[in-house]
Amino acid sequence: MRDSASEPTLLTQAPNETAAEGLICTAADIFDKDAVIAEIDTAIADLTDAMDIRKETVKILMAARKRGLAAIAASFAARPFDASPVTRSYTFLTDGLVRATLYVARTKLHPLHNPTDGERLALVAIGGYGRGEMAAHSDVDLLFLTPYKITPWAESLIESMLYILWDLRLKVGHASRTIKDCLKLAREDYTIRTSLVELRFLDGDKKLAKSLQEKLWSDLFSNSAADFIEAKLTERSERHRKQGGQRYVVEPNVKEGKGGLRDLQSLYWIAKYVNQVEDPSELVDRGVFTAEEFATFEQAQEFLWAVRCHLHLITGRAMDQLTFDLQVEVAERMGYNDNSGRRAVEHFMQDYFRHATRVGELTRIFLTSLEATHTKAEPMLTRLLSRRRRARPPYAIKQNRLTIADETAFFSDHVNMLRIFEEALRTGTLLHSDAMRLLASHLDLIDDNVRTSKEANRIFLDLLLKHGNPERALRRMNELGVLSAFMPEFAPIVAMMQFNMYHHFTVDEHTIQCISHLARIERGELVEELPVASSILGGGVNRKILYIAILLHDIGKGRPEDHSVVGAQIARKVAPRLGLNKKEVETVEWLVRYHLLMSDMAQKRDISDPRTVRDFAKAVKSVERLDLLTVLTVCDINGVGPGTWNNWKAMLLRGLYNETRLALENGLEEINRETRENEAKKALRAALSDWDAKDLRTEMGRHYGPYWQGLPNSVHMVFAELLRNITDAEIKIDLKLDPDRDATRACFAMADHPGLFNRLTGALALVGANVVDARTDTSKDGYATAIFWVQDADGHPYEASRLPRLQQMIYRTLRGEVITREALKDRDKLKKREQAFKVKTNILFDNEGSDIYTIIEVDTRDRPGLLHDLTRVLAADNVYIASAMIATFGEQVVDTFYVKDMFGLKFHQENRRAALEKKLREAIRMGVERATV
Repeated sequence: MRDSASEPTLLTQAPNETAAEGLICTAADIFDKDAVIAEIDTAIADLTDAMDIRKETVKILMAARKRGLAAIAASFAARPFDASPVTRSYTFLTDGLVRATLYVARTKLHPLHNPTDGERLALVAIGGYGRGEMAAHSDVDLLFLTPYKITPWAESLIESMLYILWDLRLKVGHASRTIKDCLKLAREDYTIRTSLVELRFLDGDKKLAKSLQEKLWSDLFSNSAADFIEAKLTERSERHRKQGGQRYVVEPNVKEGKGGLRDLQSLYWIAKYVNQVEDPSELVDRGVFTAEEFATFEQAQEFLWAVRCHLHLITGRAMDQLTFDLQVEVAERMGYNDNSGRRAVEHFMQDYFRHATRVGELTRIFLTSLEATHTKAEPMLTRLLSRRRRARPPYAIKQNRLTIADETAFFSDHVNMLRIFEEALRTGTLLHSDAMRLLASHLDLIDDNVRTSKEANRIFLDLLLKHGNPERALRRMNELGVLSAFMPEFAPIVAMMQFNMYHHFTVDEHTIQCISHLARIERGELVEELPVASSILGGGVNRKILYIAILLHDIGKGRPEDHSVVGAQIARKVAPRLGLNKKEVETVEWLVRYHLLMSDMAQKRDISDPRTVRDFAKAVKSVERLDLLTVLTVCDINGVGPGTWNNWKAMLLRGLYNETRLALENGLEEINRETRENEAKKALRAALSDWDAKDLRTEMGRHYGPYWQGLPNSVHMVFAELLRNITDAEIKIDLKLDPDRDATRACFAMADHPGLFNRLTGALALVGANVVDARTDTSKDGYATAIFWVQDADGHPYEASRLPRLQQMIYRTLRGEVITREALKDRDKLKKREQAFKVKTNILFDNEGSDIYTIIEVDTRDRPGLLHDLTRVLAADNVYIASAMIATFGEQVVDTFYVKDMFGLKFHQENRRAALEKKLREAIRMGVERATV
């Protein structure tokens, strides 16, 4: 603690002594105080009416403000990373405007020639304005300080000032208080207390402001540090929770998010409160941070403030959320470029997340330092429940954290740079800040000798396999740079953002999330949610292969080439180094190369088509690889982010796994259309045993082979009821929740006619339904049976209460009462924040993936009316659609159609496919134009 005789100094002196150093451009360009005051004096010299004086003052100050803002913005555009000069410049401009306003109010509007002692007033900046850090649209927080109860003169002066400042379009937060008021309210409200920690004298009675500061330190701050720290940490935790609880959310809040400016400011508030420092640099002399750590503090602060200032300038308002569209604009303003196969915005966001990670490290180090001095108490639960574990030399347990007791012994064996993480897991302790500091500053000791050391690699594998909590070790190793030092191939994906709406995390965090899910499955925590993966792991697999494959599955990202191919090449080098034998290396390499195969097959292909299962089984070759790939796929999807895994994906993967395992164990010939058709008919006969013989014969004989092979028995029963005694004029609909698929099942039966599939997709688009799977068949007697699985805009099944309206709207559309394309115009729009995404359109014609259909796969930008546009093109070209699978990955969608031509044949002619592709691309192009207008 600081000596009580040492008083905190005010950040600024008298108004005319304000330093104009360190600005982004010259002070006169920002705000020429003498010139502005002279202009005001001239303009209002002969005015007597208060309204006229205010009007002229606002006119002059508004022009000055616009000049200042323009000068700052122009200079910042040329120096887009120079945040401190910019924030100082905005503060300097605001100071000039506020002081000029006070000058007019005090000398022209409410002159006071013989003030009493009670009519003294000090104008004080508080909060971020008091700290001297402002962006273009930051709040201006002012404290009007009076010695006693506010007088009529002071009340009038304050009111006039506020009117002028509001007319200048400043966002003013204000309070009029006495010193006694400030002390009382600061005791009760930590937000007010925090704002007063950063008070800065602007103008008026300097002695009064100094008296407030002295009283705050002597009567409040000096004896309440522990309470203040706990309050700020509680506030920080709640703030993080509201922002998603993760540092790596895809649209982070620069100010309030985890690893953002507020976290840095919290460090400063606490440090100032505890150590009575005015400038964060003083924390180095106090031993809170090393010089290197403080340099990291400054670099993170500069970067984050630069981003925030750009956000304010782009949006013209106090915007702190880095939305997708703004990420692109900020990256451009800060001079980032596309290179190495990655977009400029991805390079920018990787830098952002690296700084956010460093802020997290600083926070941990600082809080542990406070515990060391007993300023912040250890968590109560830790103190009550923890048993004092003994650490092996050269380690020790300090404040229930693992630290290095003997640095000489520790550094004598460089493998200890890894061994310490094993000791932390063995003792069940977290790393102490002292240990973290030593590790981070000695990463150069992890050289090729360590990387090729059998012992080091044994330790690394054990961290993954033997302690039940690999996530904790990996995350801390990653944050401290140890993981990248030990495995340099991992370094490029650290903090790497994937600029899309699908992935919620950076690539390294996604990898750790996948490892975490694998460990949870192994611990038996997800048996109900993931029964197949749990069963596979319960039956026994090569865990070494599985963990290494998941660790490396995305390691090839960020390159121009296919990341699966690059990743397999990297795995071929890394896996032997980790001690895997030749066969294990080959399996890891195969898993990394084909880690998307199962997901693609399940979501983009019709798994009821025997050819899909046969082709997948041929690619997998063995039950062992099938088991490993299934678990990897489950972990990969779960690691994308909350809500990505659902019953629909679970059902698809489970079906593909079961069918493929059956084929691998009993032979591929077991998977054929005839067998499936016979089994389906047998099941339906049993289900309809109460039907009369004639109706049953009609139903069993009216369908072609594909109808029986592609649908479950429950759906066959629904269609049997819909088709029973149907007439050509009828449209029959059955809507029902399908909880096993997290979707609403919509079954249609009606007389077949050209373009029916397109009309159905249009009807569903009009009611805002997202199609995730669809199938249509035509019976021998001319009736169409179509089934769609749909979800609402939030990716959930429709509530039962919404189904009647849904059904009514579908009826109206199918009867022609609503013209779909016209009705969709206003709905087929992309949100502004989503328009920054670029998705290249790829269209694939596959005549090998199915025995009887051509598969058309359209990979493009998703939007509300896309499926309707695509099916309209196919209908106009006389293409019969048998089934459609829709796989959505954020802003990207893959629509897969199983089709025939009008003669029931595949599309073999090259010119026919080329013409159809051209029409599909044109429909996509025109749709994008409509959606982005």
